[in-house]
Amino acid sequence: MAEKLLSIGSGDISRLLQYSELLPVLERALANFSSEGGGGVEQPVRSIVLVPKHKGLLGVMPAYSAEDDALVTKFVSLYPASTVTHRTTVLLFDPSNGILKAVMDGTVITEKRTAAVSAIATKVKVWSRTRQRVQKFAEMVKGPVQICASVKEAVLDADVLITVTLATEPILFGEWVKPGAHVNAVGACRPNWRELDDELMKNAVLYVDSRAGAMKESGDVILSEAEIFAELGEVVKGTKPALCEKTTVFKSLGMAIEDTVTAKLVYDCWEIENKQKS
Repeated sequence: MAEKLLSIGSGDISRLLQYSELLPVLERALANFSSEGGGGVEQPVRSIVLVPKHKGLLGVMPAYSAEDDALVTKFVSLYPASTVTHRTTVLLFDPSNGILKAVMDGTVITEKRTAAVSAIATKVKVWSRTRQRVQKFAEMVKGPVQICASVKEAVLDADVLITVTLATEPILFGEWVKPGAHVNAVGACRPNWRELDDELMKNAVLYVDSRAGAMKESGDVILSEAEIFAELGEVVKGTKPALCEKTTVFKSLGMAIEDTVTAKLVYDCWEIENKQKS
């Protein structure tokens, strides 16, 4: 009899996926990825299929982690003009035979693994082009939130800055960023899109999740011709320093291995929970 295919929705994933368990899993995966020989990580650079007629794209992100014995592929669609710009689905396979074991909603997996590899501030100043959206965000966040009228107002004197936009031209400028600040740049995932200007990119110490990915996909890196100092996994391993005293930028494109180990953690937690119920 064929094994029943498991479907795990966003509600269950939100409940099962705890940052206290996710952070060490991701740290280990990043370190393995940046190790000599790949550390048991098999991950091609993300494949992109453009859909010009509908102004969208489909990204395919497969990866295998030998340490976790996890084989996963994530599909992500991006349609900037749509009401819902991103849609993601994660497929988890049995690595011993290639059988599909689980289909998971990818939204929470993507959000939580992205947050886990970025700095998280407890006191937030926030700006958005849409007042309604920024107000909704402010109501969701625990702790004080200051809604700002402009990007410049939001970033002046900030120690940690996070950009998560669909901008195609720079919205954050080096002249606004104080010395010693840290920037997590999560948006601008195409080679001709920008969030950060040349001054910021060239004067900051630049970290990336993947050199190969950044040099193929990041407009911020490609167009500024900024020099990459290190992969995040090299910092986790201790082979490259964090240089916290300098202005730093982490260009986060997201990697399939992050989704792979996160999805495996969700699946393992689901199995444990259901064994306890039976």
